[in-house]
Amino acid sequence: LQTRLQAGQGYGNTFKCVLTVYRNESLTGFFKGMSFPLASIGIYSSVVFGVFSNTQRFLSQLRHGDAAAAPSLTDMTVASIVAGVISVGIGTPVELVKIRLQMQTQPYNKANVKLNSTAPGSPVYRGPIHCLRTIIQKEGIAGVYRGNVAMLLRDVPGYCAYFIPYAMFCDWITPDGSISPNPFSIWVAGGVAGAVSWAVCTPMDVVKSRLQADGVYLNQYKGTLDCMLQSYQNEGLKVFCRGLMVNTLRGFPSSAAMFLGYELSLKAMKRCQTETNP
Repeated sequence: LQTRLQAGQGYGNTFKCVLTVYRNESLTGFFKGMSFPLASIGIYSSVVFGVFSNTQRFLSQLRHGDAAAAPSLTDMTVASIVAGVISVGIGTPVELVKIRLQMQTQPYNKANVKLNSTAPGSPVYRGPIHCLRTIIQKEGIAGVYRGNVAMLLRDVPGYCAYFIPYAMFCDWITPDGSISPNPFSIWVAGGVAGAVSWAVCTPMDVVKSRLQADGVYLNQYKGTLDCMLQSYQNEGLKVFCRGLMVNTLRGFPSSAAMFLGYELSLKAMKRCQTETNP
């Protein structure tokens, strides 16, 4: 829904988008482009969380002489920025393939636009591997990283608004005297962080989605700035809020589960390590 609302045409609001997708593509339309992100989400998340944690520990060791010292706000900010930059290298190709698969049946009607040989509304890619191979053949390696600047502008502030609110909210709702937050506190803090992060990310997420969907049938945008200008000229400032409700609604449960799984996994591994090496 997020991709259709941000980069598609004729979907209107979220409810209308749901009905349109269901009428035209049945339930399978809601799962388009899912396989590639599903196969790579474990690697992507482990790299992002690993980079953030290790950068934090490195900065604590550098600044305080103790890797286990509580990180300052500056440490968390720098670690979030590093995690955001690294995430772009892994996430851009995955996002590109997902969006191309989701948008390849999107009808496109615009006068005086030279379309590719494939008719708008007809499938271009047979699956994620064929999609990736086709992009490399037609656009080269640079094509695989289409929209990377927009994604960088999305993820750097996005991860700052992800990890920092999580740490602050966890600290706020953890009772005094407790060594670590309980699972419910982690779940709530993670959900709030996810909703806040996606609210911050949505304007640049719109730009990224449009740039990456752009190459299915035509090339309308010359780059990130051109996409922003054209979008604003055609639809006004409200265009940058497209998909905001969907993003924030999905951001809460997905991030809540992500942080809960991460924290519980860490505790389990630390417990096993303690039992193995008393």
